Amino acid sequence: MISLSEETVIPASPDTVWPLLRDPALVASCIPGAELAPNSDDAMWRGSIRVKFGPTVATFRGEAALKFDDATKTCTVEGRGIDQRGASRALASGKMTVTGETETTLSIEGEFNVTGPLETFANSGGVHVARALLGEFSANLSNLVASQGDAPAAAVEPEICSRTRGG
Repeated sequence: MISLSEETVIPASPDTVWPLLRDPALVASCIPGAELAPNSDDAMWRGSIRVKFGPTVATFRGEAALKFDDATKTCTVEGRGIDQRGASRALASGKMTVTGETETTLSIEGEFNVTGPLETFANSGGVHVARALLGEFSANLSNLVASQGDAPAAAVEPEICSRTRGG
């Protein structure tokens, strides 16, 4: 399993950001390459994500279970997927926490594992792919908040701090 620990700062209050993060469709719209299928229940979400591992582009189709705790502004995620060719599988789990007062610190702690032909690419570059996706997601979310008038327009460039452990 590869561990990932990321933080990003979004220039808006947690009371503005948390309701947006509770909306899986909105979250998916902020992640490059992600598509969310229509949902039939509130616990399990299905969709796909297109990622590039080195010279290879893969589309993983899968599902994720989300559990929200509004009191602590925390979401836990358990997900799994299989690439379109059916030869590589991915498992991921994580916890997202929102903290702050006038601006939001979004902390993500998680682990993921890819098996099959894409395993070597994922082990050598998966953390960088995940970090890049988080950066783009944060920028997109910051721009969304700013477009709603809840954040200063000049401050939509999120700050990303990361700590990575490979395994």
